[in-house]
Amino acid sequence: MEALSVKGLCKEYPSFSLKDISFSVEQGTIMGFIGRNGAGKTTTLKSILNLVHPSRGEIRFFGMELEKNELEIKKQIGFVSGGVDYYVKKKIKTITNVTRRFYDEWDEQAYRRYMARFELDESKTPDQLSAGMKVKYALTLALSHRAKLLILDEPTSGLDPVSRDDLLDVFLSLQREGVSILFSTHITSDLDRCADSITYIRRGEIAASMPLEQFLGQYMAAEIDADAIPAYISALLIGAKPAKHGYTAIVNKQDAARLPAFVRLTPADLETAMIHLEKE
Repeated sequence: MEALSVKGLCKEYPSFSLKDISFSVEQGTIMGFIGRNGAGKTTTLKSILNLVHPSRGEIRFFGMELEKNELEIKKQIGFVSGGVDYYVKKKIKTITNVTRRFYDEWDEQAYRRYMARFELDESKTPDQLSAGMKVKYALTLALSHRAKLLILDEPTSGLDPVSRDDLLDVFLSLQREGVSILFSTHITSDLDRCADSITYIRRGEIAASMPLEQFLGQYMAAEIDADAIPAYISALLIGAKPAKHGYTAIVNKQDAARLPAFVRLTPADLETAMIHLEKE
């Protein structure tokens, strides 16, 4: 079953458009949503949640059409975007007491567990929290009403490496419990660790949406230790760019055998693939 299905989503602005955005998140999986700044990630997420109104397209959660079931759907999903930026002078305890009233499935034990795990103090106010701690509190609220789908916009931004690692452990634990996650991030190494699939958006259009292993399996990372790249090699490379010693690029796996031995080839990770595809 699909936790989320997006078909033909479009949104027009004077200087930017989302064009025919289509992808789906299978139940119990983690999908990474990647693209450079301005590619359309946040606009897509806000359109999916009806925070901005798309020009056209069909959005379904758990088989239910968003337009007809928005209230019921939003009780079953959690959305985190950058932390808590409302009631910034109110104590966390007060904000939680207001929030829990909106959810029939509020889980007080889960709330207490994540507050302790993230070392959050209910007596503090949001404006007393660091950026990273605000994200942790927003996640705590999202995780405390038994959401079946989490939609996360840069959830690990501003966190130190240990906190990021702890958060990824939480995501993987939730996945094992059947929770689905749509995870928009610039920190692609997080997705190398936890994502089952990726959707890659470029200039308002979907460039790829597939299992992560399949996406990375298309490419090899190439290093060329030379002052210049011969034309017959350059024709096979994608997004070649200068490096400390020579050049780096990616190459389609089926073309790798055509490269000479002095071109060093290694498996491409997500960051390497994305950087060079953007240089194409």
